[in-house]
Amino acid sequence: MRYCESPFLYQRRQTREIIIGDPKNGGVILGGDHPVVKQSMITCDTMDTTLTVQQTLELVAVGCQLVRITAPTVKDAANLQVIVAQLRQQGCNVPIVADIHFKPEAAMEAVKWVEVVRVNPGNYADTKKFAIKEYNDEQYAEELRRIEEKFAPLVREAKRLNRCIRIGTNHGSLSDRIMNRFGDTPLGMVESALEFAHICRQQDFHNFKFSMKSSNPKVMIECYRLLVARLNQLGADWNYPIHLGVTEAGEGEDGRIKSAIGIGSLLCDGLGDTIRVSLTEDSPREIEVCDDLLAQIPLLSNHASRLPPQDFPFDPFHFERRVTPEIELNENTKCGGEQLIRVVVTRATFDKVAPKIRPKDDVKPEAVYEDLNLFEIDPTQDFEINCETQLVTVKDGVNLPVITAFRWLAAKLKRLGRNNPILLKDCINFDSAPLEPKIALLRASVVIGALLADGIGDAILVRGEAGGGQSLRLAYNILQAAGCRSFKTDYVACPSCGRTLFNLQTVTARIKARTEHLKGVKIAIMGCIVNGPGEMADADFGYVGGAPNKINLYVGKTPIKFNIPEAEAVERLVDLIKEHNKWVEPELPAAVV
Repeated sequence: MRYCESPFLYQRRQTREIIIGDPKNGGVILGGDHPVVKQSMITCDTMDTTLTVQQTLELVAVGCQLVRITAPTVKDAANLQVIVAQLRQQGCNVPIVADIHFKPEAAMEAVKWVEVVRVNPGNYADTKKFAIKEYNDEQYAEELRRIEEKFAPLVREAKRLNRCIRIGTNHGSLSDRIMNRFGDTPLGMVESALEFAHICRQQDFHNFKFSMKSSNPKVMIECYRLLVARLNQLGADWNYPIHLGVTEAGEGEDGRIKSAIGIGSLLCDGLGDTIRVSLTEDSPREIEVCDDLLAQIPLLSNHASRLPPQDFPFDPFHFERRVTPEIELNENTKCGGEQLIRVVVTRATFDKVAPKIRPKDDVKPEAVYEDLNLFEIDPTQDFEINCETQLVTVKDGVNLPVITAFRWLAAKLKRLGRNNPILLKDCINFDSAPLEPKIALLRASVVIGALLADGIGDAILVRGEAGGGQSLRLAYNILQAAGCRSFKTDYVACPSCGRTLFNLQTVTARIKARTEHLKGVKIAIMGCIVNGPGEMADADFGYVGGAPNKINLYVGKTPIKFNIPEAEAVERLVDLIKEHNKWVEPELPAAVV
């Protein structure tokens, strides 16, 4: 199976065109050779018509091309008629996407008023109970017939009204049927989506797209690759568009890094027709990141250099770190083998940050680039290497985009039968002027994150960020976002929507203030239960909106405490962390002498 023609040359995946709304009057065309479409989601209650219209207009003003609005009930779905009418009266013709979970009847109402209906196969026709049950083939077929009975009416209505459907699976919110046959895996997510796609095709309905979201960028990348490979297997007419996003990415640098790793790496491989950067921030800020990220893709992907045919240097569908021997970087640090992926800095950066490093600091240089015993290679030329314990990297100045250059290096080493550890760089050619910090962050995240998701890399060097301390912390943040190291508390935070039962930005800030010193602890902050229990499956603790002003606390995906008043919930979360022996007291700041 292949998800792209070559991991070394950019070729946009050719998808069928889907028309959403009137392209001559605010609508969009997805797929084909059309530009990638940017979308976002409003955060207010759908029954608040005035605020919903206002937030939609604010998104459109900054360039959002598709606006998603939640419709958790039939009442909310019915109010979409009023919302859309007011938007059109004000000259705003942006297509609206209704976000549906659990309620087919809400979808049947929403499809009357909006251009797109998003359904989640994990909960559209199922109530998730985390039940363990074995299904024989007959029972499984009966389940599929039951799903068809619930989903086919929406498909027929969408076809009649010329609407679009987004089939959007989420890691962690798969049905019990899928979980018990395929597990909470990329394959399970793909098969769940394909069940619904088959129903669409049985109705001769083709105006649909897919999404495969996860809060883990590596899982998200595997899901999309596997989806596209499976679609290719099914036939040329299965070339449906796909929407890219890392769900519950969080806020600030962490949210941007996670999104850049997941979305950026797939865009560089030619996948993706629409994108959303999900941030726990005001929605218009997502569009700025979309714009910045899309602008980097032509610079980071190989559009020109045609390299000789070469096998994939990694398994694109199952993450496995490239096997290398363990070597010494210096007298204090080893890399390769089972060692952590190490952080290397330039001598200039080391001289800036070393005086500020304290003995217990987790963020610190582990080796200096200029001091390494390093073999720098131009992978476009033939080379010989006789020792597998030699650290290697791509030579500066090579005329290839960085991702292509390092994949090509890994491929040539594989062909030579060598497993040398590799030092990854975020850039091998430099701009005349320093990059803006926000651009340096995105570029480094896409480049190094994509390669780490391929399983390539034993140490990393960030040089595109001009600031010494910023470049060091960015390197560690990329490793944390890619799931390679844990040096701080990890947060899974949803971006807020009309279902959210508390102010996510305020609560996230409060939780971080109390817990951000808990190295290696993963905390999920979820506005409601739609994706909560599933997306928290690999979190240690969860803080979830259960009802207005009431919070449920989880350990993993298991609810432990219910209906806690919001005013008490953060401290009760701290108590729960203490009960499970994950709490340490924060260090007091050093006294000023």
